[in-house]
Amino acid sequence: MPEKSRPSAGASRAKGTAAATTDADSGTPADVVAENKPRRSDGPKVRPKNGLDRYFEISARRSTVGREIRGGFTTFFTMAYIVVLNPIILSGADVSGGELPFPGVAAVTALIAGVMTILMGVVGRYPFAVATGLGINAIVAVFAFTQLTWPEIMGLVVLEGLLITVLVLTGFRRAVFEAIPPQLKTAIAVGIGFFLTIIGLVDAGFIRRAQEGVVPVSFGINGQLAGWPILVFVVGLLLMSVLVVRRVKGGLLIGIVATTILAMIVEAVAEVGPTFTEDGVNPRGWALQVPTLPDQVVSAPDLSLIGNFSLFGGFERIGVIAALLIVFSLMIADFFDTVGTVTAVGAEGGLLDKDRNLPKSQPVLLVDSLAAAAGGAGSVSSNTTYIESASGVADGARTGLASVATGVLFLVAMFFSPLVQVVPSEAAAPALVIVGALMITQIRHLVWDDMVLVIPAFLTIALMPFTYSITNGIGAGVITYVLLSAVTGQVRRIHPLMWVISAMFLVYFALEPLQQLF
Repeated sequence: MPEKSRPSAGASRAKGTAAATTDADSGTPADVVAENKPRRSDGPKVRPKNGLDRYFEISARRSTVGREIRGGFTTFFTMAYIVVLNPIILSGADVSGGELPFPGVAAVTALIAGVMTILMGVVGRYPFAVATGLGINAIVAVFAFTQLTWPEIMGLVVLEGLLITVLVLTGFRRAVFEAIPPQLKTAIAVGIGFFLTIIGLVDAGFIRRAQEGVVPVSFGINGQLAGWPILVFVVGLLLMSVLVVRRVKGGLLIGIVATTILAMIVEAVAEVGPTFTEDGVNPRGWALQVPTLPDQVVSAPDLSLIGNFSLFGGFERIGVIAALLIVFSLMIADFFDTVGTVTAVGAEGGLLDKDRNLPKSQPVLLVDSLAAAAGGAGSVSSNTTYIESASGVADGARTGLASVATGVLFLVAMFFSPLVQVVPSEAAAPALVIVGALMITQIRHLVWDDMVLVIPAFLTIALMPFTYSITNGIGAGVITYVLLSAVTGQVRRIHPLMWVISAMFLVYFALEPLQQLF
């Protein structure tokens, strides 16, 4: 058919009609299948320039060494906040009668992130960075404050990581990844785009918890964009928007650095200070790091926390069933957070195949599983693949060489942690919003004329930002997909493993009453 006579998929869907033949099992339009072939295989094969190029497939994925290094830097500066935020979340946990040392948590957080991100780059060969999972560290902190000591909960994290590693080695984890239908995988990418956006807006103080009134969140401070930090965020957002639209190489990295310099100037002139002070809360202060040059640039890392875990101490304290339920909850969160992250980042980089799967994903999943156990063994909570990797991908990264660059910067950060703290969250948050905008463009691949597919996709997209959890969104989408397909007589489209995944999520969502029961 001549090109001029072929109706566009977008135009047909806008009229409420199917644009092309739809696959009965997956619900994926034929035009989407054609459109989502990996970009690295488009066109003639490119001969690698050297051994490094051949190993990481740099030319094959239409990238360059410079672009990969730049993307690795962008990812690091977007997620470097974890070196500071993780100690803040975990501070106060009981460790042999004392509290976790802030410098020690920061140093080991950077160490584990650096080692595992380099391993992800060398073994997984994809631009995925690894660090302590924010959702998971909040969960383990709660258990450490209420039921278990820190070494005991870290022992359960190690067991959870080892269990997922076994699932990877048996092929089960990859099978689950591939069993999720393309419609839900696309919805995961879109949902994570909105999730990243709300993370960026909250980190910058652009939206906040409402102190009073009927709405759960508010716009700035009392409905106004008050305070210098918010202004810095807005300037950074506008700057990065211009750089991305103008296709400036390294636009996000340039934006983060420029916004950080602006923040330092603002702090030097206005003396804004932090949000939380000894005198109380300053709502117009910097959310996390105050952008000032530190008194010292280099500091010796404190690695004393490594190995401070009790593998079976939790079972002795709270019993086998209660401990297994905690391990299960950690495993589900770790398991499906990674599914969502890999899908979303892979989609952003055009790295997925026609079924929205990541080719050669087994090494990626293996490193991610080992990272969970490594985080527990390092006593800084489970490590997982980071959604902020999308910022580096949006800046051009396509291979594991970018992850090697990010990992090296984390190792350097062990010694230069005071310097890392110069970058405020208000300078990194605009990059998350821009990446969110890039990722929601995947919404064009969704099927809109079949409510059996629309409702699960909608719940997946909506619940990720609204519940601040990738796992919750995936769980709601999986359960409703299986239910609606079954009640409409479309059982054939349900992959057998989807029944197993649904049952796992039902247990996950019912963990609270189950824990009370046992």
